[in-house]
Formats: sequence, structure tokens, C-alpha cells
Amino acid sequence: MALAQSSSLDKTYSLATIKSFLIWTFTLAVCLLVVGFPLVVLMATVGFLLSMVLESIMPISAVLLVAGSLIGLNVMAVLVGACVLTLKGVHPHQVSWLNWLHGEADPLQSSTFAACPLTCDMKD
Repeated sequence: MALAQSSSLDKTYSLATIKSFLIWTFTLAVCLLVVGFPLVVLMATVGFLLSMVLESIMPISAVLLVAGSLIGLNVMAVLVGACVLTLKGVHPHQVSWLNWLHGEADPLQSSTFAACPLTCDMKD
């Protein structure tokens, strides 16, 4: 009986860890694409210049090498970041700025329409 309960707890913990890792992977990838757009533009510019320099030195396709390296580094950075956050036990629901991830609305201000002071009951 104790063995069955232990196995069930291990499966639950494993599934929670995998779920947390996948959520962190998704969140970090979205943040890299949306918030880190200037960083992506900078990496593309550096990659372009590096591929032009390497094309004259190396007989292989420098564009493929540089693009593969940049994409690989970005993927590894997201995966390592998600792994570190998961292993430290930080769950995405514990982070205050990720309220958009679990669907909780956090409006900064409520909208007031022009006719509202005349027709609406204002509750403060």
C-alpha cells in the first residue's frame, strides 16, 4: 500500500515538474520574441556581418553556420533558463508579472466613458 502511494506521488511530482518546465520554456520563448525584439535585431545584424566576414575565410556556407549557431544559442538559452527555474522550484504562478499566463486580469485603471458621470452609478 505504501509503495503504491509513493509511486503515485512520484508520478504527480514528475508531471508537475514537466508541466512547469514546459510552461517556463513557452514563457521564456515568448518573452525572447516579444520583449527581446531589439536583442533579436542586434543578433541578426551581428550574424549578418559575421557571415560576410566568414564567407571570405571559410569554404563552407558561412550563412548556414552563423544562422545555425545563433538559433542554437537562443534555443539553448531558453532551455537552460527553463531548466534552472524549474530545478530551483520557481513555479510560473508565483511570479507576479506573469498574470497574463494564467488568465487573471489585472487592470491598472477602469475605463470611464464620457456620458458615464451623468448616467452611471459611480462606486468607489
